[in-house]
Amino acid sequence: MAASVLGQQLRTLVTRFPITRGMISYSLIWPTGSLIQQTFEGKNWGNYDWWRVLRFSMYGGLFVAPTLYGWVKISSAMWPQTSLRHGVIKAAVESISYTPGAMTCFYFIMSLLESKTIQEAVAEVGKKFIPTYKVALSVWPLVATINFTLIPERNRVPFISVCSLCWTCFLAYMKHLEHHEVDQVI
Repeated sequence: MAASVLGQQLRTLVTRFPITRGMISYSLIWPTGSLIQQTFEGKNWGNYDWWRVLRFSMYGGLFVAPTLYGWVKISSAMWPQTSLRHGVIKAAVESISYTPGAMTCFYFIMSLLESKTIQEAVAEVGKKFIPTYKVALSVWPLVATINFTLIPERNRVPFISVCSLCWTCFLAYMKHLEHHEVDQVI
């Protein structure tokens, strides 16, 4: 009984405030990406870095989801059509506007959440931005074109959040590389 009432209240909340769908998705998917990445590092239930997982959850739910939601709303208003041509345009604009800012914020804010100094956060952005952006340009334009062309607007943020699980694993991997290791990876 209580579970059905809670489920109904959640459905009402998500319907009334559509941004919450993305926030819930990213609050779960981003820490899952961190756990997967840590598993590849050889960690297990007993020695996961749970503070890292919490940082990923907070960042995904409280920063990424709202900014992505805003971008989807703006791009949908600018190009309301769902044709392939408009999907490609939106993906191209996203690749040169949203993506660089999102990656910069990821490295910078996550560094600050790790109690690093502003100078350390800036240095991490400087070292990891270009290699990460190169990979992003090989993945996200296709995913964004599919999202803007085939997926209904109300499901675009959840669709991207599901697609981003693999991307989040990659970001978690890049985030926890030491500066000297970045040059050897990419």
